[in-house]
Amino acid sequence: MTKLLLSLHVLAAIVAVGPVTVAASMFPSTLRRALGDGDGDGDRDGGDGDARTTLRTLHRICRVYAGIGIAVPLFGFATASSLGVLDDTWLITSILLTAAAAGLLVLLILPAQDRALAERASSAAPSSSPTPLTPGRLAMLTGIFNLLWAAVTVLMIIRPGSTTGV
Repeated sequence: MTKLLLSLHVLAAIVAVGPVTVAASMFPSTLRRALGDGDGDGDRDGGDGDARTTLRTLHRICRVYAGIGIAVPLFGFATASSLGVLDDTWLITSILLTAAAAGLLVLLILPAQDRALAERASSAAPSSSPTPLTPGRLAMLTGIFNLLWAAVTVLMIIRPGSTTGV
């Protein structure tokens, strides 16, 4: 049963977290192009309407797969319980890093994407939120999100007390 749970945990991580990290990483550069302050490579996405469509698609991928991503910790807890490692330091650290990544996604990245889409749709001035939305800030948040997931992945592979003997 442990092997099945571990397999489901890893598959859920690949299927759910992978698309979120890619789509969230693509969003700031697409937003930068949509705002017209790209890197001078011309309008590769075919125009403003295409950029908005791409932004909406990337945001939807982030939202949908973030929801599916709930399966990752669920299978993770079940796997950890069957292995008897729920009180191990590496696992507690992984749980905290996962919670931080999820919080960053839900509380900062997805709302920032929502604001960007709303601003693009209304062509209004940037919102009066405490921290103005910029593609650079969104890219930084996404980079931190991705680094948190990379750290969790490393902890899961090179966990102390591993039974693999490696």
